[in-house]
Amino acid sequence: MHQTLPSYTSGTSETPLLGMTIGDMLDRTAAQFPDTEALVALHQNIRWTYREFVDKVNDAARAFMALGVQQNDRVGIWSPNRYEWTVTQFATAKVGAILVNINPAYGAHELDYALNLSGVRFLVSADSFKASNYRELIYQLAPELKTSQPGQLKAQRLPQLEGVINLDTESHDGMWTWAEFIGLSTQVSQQDLDQRQSVLQFDDPINIQFTSGTTGNPKGATLSHHNILNNGYFVAESQNFTENDRLVVPVPLYHCFGMVMANLGCVTHGATMIYPGEGFEPRSVLEAVHREKATALYGVPTMFIAELADPEFEQFDLSSLRTGIMAGSICPAEVMRQVNSKMNMKEVQIAYGMTETSPVSTQTSSLDPFEKQVTTVGRTQPHLETKIVDPVNGRVVPRGEIGELCTRGYSVMLKYWDNDEKTQEAIDDAGWMHTGDLAQMDEDGYIQIVGRIKDMVIRGGENIYPKEIEEFFYTHPAIEEVQVTGIPDDKYGEELIAWVKLRPDADPVSADDLIAFCTGQIAHFKIPKNYKFVDEFPMTVTGKIQKFKMREVSIKEMGLKK
Repeated sequence: MHQTLPSYTSGTSETPLLGMTIGDMLDRTAAQFPDTEALVALHQNIRWTYREFVDKVNDAARAFMALGVQQNDRVGIWSPNRYEWTVTQFATAKVGAILVNINPAYGAHELDYALNLSGVRFLVSADSFKASNYRELIYQLAPELKTSQPGQLKAQRLPQLEGVINLDTESHDGMWTWAEFIGLSTQVSQQDLDQRQSVLQFDDPINIQFTSGTTGNPKGATLSHHNILNNGYFVAESQNFTENDRLVVPVPLYHCFGMVMANLGCVTHGATMIYPGEGFEPRSVLEAVHREKATALYGVPTMFIAELADPEFEQFDLSSLRTGIMAGSICPAEVMRQVNSKMNMKEVQIAYGMTETSPVSTQTSSLDPFEKQVTTVGRTQPHLETKIVDPVNGRVVPRGEIGELCTRGYSVMLKYWDNDEKTQEAIDDAGWMHTGDLAQMDEDGYIQIVGRIKDMVIRGGENIYPKEIEEFFYTHPAIEEVQVTGIPDDKYGEELIAWVKLRPDADPVSADDLIAFCTGQIAHFKIPKNYKFVDEFPMTVTGKIQKFKMREVSIKEMGLKK
């Protein structure tokens, strides 16, 4: 009798986990590859070798000690991609402070929440970015800054915040400039820093990242050296990174994709981090790859779609590219084909995970068949475990069946900061992180994400997974991007709506055309009845599409009852 395997796998590896702190890892890499380029920030005209980079990090670490920053104190960073972000990341790790990543798109209310929840003592802040004037928002929350000396803040609304380091070159009331801050490093010896660094343990918390909760307030995932150092290391290991690799990083640093997979992936291998700009611009990414002879490029699928669509695309030489990571959501097959052929990224990989798991849990390999690269998120990462369980009774389901994906291993966060209740909801007694994602595992252990438990649409008793329908729509020549979600329906409980973005050069397409396209190809109950043609989708800063917002807009526009 043929027994179906249970949906469980563990990632085996002959490569051991790194048992060290981030500061020790940086020192080791700098000693091994002192003359290799570490950091290139093109928009800031910065180009440093590992020897220079570790010196800059040590200066900032000593400056934090001069401010009185103790182990486990929280230091906030609120900035787009700049060299100071990365220097702060490694400097706080060397002194054992917990870096609190603040989303560059936050407004005053969200900033207030993040700073107070995590108890930030010092904030490193850009002056402004895009439409946000950070300095004005900080003055709005802490007007006392304008009349206080740098580091002497006593603010009613932000009682724990003592000082702000502003990345503008000009001085502003109550704040240090970055240069003034670095100047404080002369007050602390390298010996004192080495002493501090030597007592840190790799299980210490080092980072708080807010999950872009689609409901309720964001939660602060608290991560250790061990969590993120190893995750960055194994993500880059899978791509066969060496000191000869040069990675272009257009994804935000405040998010795990930039700070862990990119920065720590490079530093653990002596590779080069290249920042094309403060935020994502397809043209500057293509220029960076061309100019810097990059071997690797990261992005979410929408970024790759925008790069391929750039009118000047053909002008750039991308022949140096070899690998990279596409994450954030599954990549449409056609986009993957173009990334392989037109961008020369033959070894591009898909990675899947969440902030709470540092982030990557599963990854494809460059050796995987094309079909697996475009339909799955790969297999379980080294030293991690995956199981898929029935969301109702918690039992492991047989392979091929849909259930909730759970992850266990070194990558699972320590906790949600100051929120035991949510921590216990997310991590069960056996140490499994419950992701909230619906998935299925095939006979070979490849995992397919079929949606969020929250995104699943139940129409007349039929479970519908929007992703499956989206994948089918991508085979239509006129469709550039599509998202399917559920809206309330009196008869069936829920009905489907598809938001469709057409290619600029495509012939006009109507809702009836799309219904006809689906008829006979997918089950009748899976064919969306409603269509909305759009130029863009509601997104988070990290490029994740917010289906709950699409649903809200659709309900409002169609005059439906929730």
